[in-house]
Formats: sequence, C-alpha cells, structure tokens
Amino acid sequence: MIEKTLFGKVGGQDIFLFRISGRSGYSFTAMNYGATLTEILCPDREGKSVCVICGYDKLEDYQKASGYQGATIGRFANRIGNAEFDLNQKHYALYRNDGNNHLHGGAKGFDKQVWSWVLSDGDEPYVEFSRVSPDGEEGYPGELELTVRMTLKADRILSLSYLAVSDKDTPFNFTNHAYFNLNGPGSGPITSHELSLDADRYLPVNSELIPTGEIAPVSGTPFDFRMAKTIGQDIDLTGTGYDHCMVFEDRGPGVFRRATLYSPQTGIGLHLSTDLPSVQLYSGNMMDDPTPFRGGVPQIPREAVCLETELMPDSMHHEGFTDCILKAGCTFSSTTQYEFFVRK
Repeated sequence: MIEKTLFGKVGGQDIFLFRISGRSGYSFTAMNYGATLTEILCPDREGKSVCVICGYDKLEDYQKASGYQGATIGRFANRIGNAEFDLNQKHYALYRNDGNNHLHGGAKGFDKQVWSWVLSDGDEPYVEFSRVSPDGEEGYPGELELTVRMTLKADRILSLSYLAVSDKDTPFNFTNHAYFNLNGPGSGPITSHELSLDADRYLPVNSELIPTGEIAPVSGTPFDFRMAKTIGQDIDLTGTGYDHCMVFEDRGPGVFRRATLYSPQTGIGLHLSTDLPSVQLYSGNMMDDPTPFRGGVPQIPREAVCLETELMPDSMHHEGFTDCILKAGCTFSSTTQYEFFVRK
C-alpha cells in the first residue's frame, strides 16, 4: 500500500511523503526532497512498532540541519581531498565544505535538490526518484541523469536501486545516508548494537579523514568485524570513533550479504546486501547539530550508525582504489538491500 502526503514546499515545488507499507508491520517513508528516507518502521520482539532511522518532524529541519539524514548523496559520496581532481587533461575545482575538502557533493548536493517521482503499487510497491544534474553543477563535468528506485520486497526488504548515465566522463559515487538506531531515536548510543561486516580490509585516514592511500588488513585492529561484536567494544581504540571505508572481501560480481546489524534490546536486526565493493562505517561521532530529531529528541554523538555502501572515497587520487569515473554514454547500475528481521 502507498500513501502520499504533502509535506511542504521548496522553491514553490511540492514535497511529498510517500509511505509504502507491507502486511507484517514493516514500512518505509521517503520524500522527493533529497530522495530522502524519512522513516523505517519495524516491529520489535514484542510487536511494538519502532522507527529504526533518525529523522525530523518538519521539512524545514531537513533543509537547515547538517548530517544528511536519510538522503541520497551525490554526485560524489564521501570525501575528495583538497576539493579538486584532474580528468582528461583538465583540472576541476570543487566546493570546500569540509575544511580543505569536498564532502557529499558540495554546497548543494543531491540531498538538497527536489527530485521528480513516480509510484507503482502492487506486489512489490516502489517510489522512483529521478533528477538531471546539469553539466558543471557543483563543479562536476557532464550532464548526469540519476534514478533511485526504493522498493519494498518480500514485505520486509527495502531495496535501493541506482541507475545513472552521463554525457561526459565524470566522477560519481552514490549512496544513501540513513542513520540507524534499532532501538529507536532517543534511546541512547548505538554502542551496544552488534555488527558483523564481510570486510577484510579498510582504508586508514589522516587527521582530515582523507584516505592515506593504504588498503590495510583489519586483522588485529579495531576495524575487524568479521566476527560479530558490539560497536562499542573497540570504538575507543580508533581515537574519535568509526568513520572509515570498509572494503569487502572480493566475491566477484553480484549482490551479496555484507553486513548484519542487530539490537539485543529490541530484537530488531537488518542484513545489508549490495553489489558495491565497500561501505563507509560511521558511528555518528559528530552528531551534535542543535536541530532535534522527531519528537524533540536531542542529537547526541554516537546515537546512530551509518552503513553507506559506496565506491572508495577520494578514489581518483589513489592508485589501486575503485574506478570512480563514469564514462560518457555508459550506464551505471547498482543495488543495495536492507532485509529486516526480529529475534524473539
């Protein structure tokens, strides 16, 4: 079932909330501002409905707050060092919105844009968002067309499918920036959540969170989640917390289960599957925006965790990193899925 509700206006354009519900108490809500996930509801082990991502009550809060809550990120997710790159013998300068660096698309990335939308009801209902990023937007070359389809599959799987094409060679890296707390916002830090990751390597970073160029093994480090452990078990050994790209074990092409996040408190868990090669593990270290979450809940550091499936950050500057150049006329497609479950 799909419900459409007017949420407000941006630049005179209507912003709608689209709620897609299954038969077992699972649902998600998304809006066409930023192609943003605003709510995911899951039943806990007692049957109580819990919102498992952070979000805001008002459209204005999504516009003014930092953090990219639930938004689709582009043209390039994560960081680009020194906010610049060279491509095809031409130098490109980008907006510096993270110290000396470029973060999540710049001053007005995809998260701050109004998207077109279409709906489809049926056995696998979906909302599909699309937009055209013009040549030169935020300093990037090429007119890029991107479609993001958010589908409810098998009653409890949220599938995010990306499809993109550009008329010029351009860097790209898309992700969704949902902040998960499987106990519900306002329930405290996520350090007691259990996490496993099919990642045998990670990218060390410098003081500005830019990769050093090394692809290091996780063995013997706080970044080893190959066996499930609580997020808080080794978090203090990292310094400020997790904000690192975790590189999946290479299994070849295909969509594979790569992570499991679980809350012993509510019994709610999710399996993350993707065909992308890595995920940014972010433990919410900088969640200090004064804008309260839904219901007036204040933001606190480490209140949520992000699992941002992606290509490697700053990859145009490092040999051996993933290829982040979408060639003119070629099509990029990718799928990430969140399969929710509950343990009694």
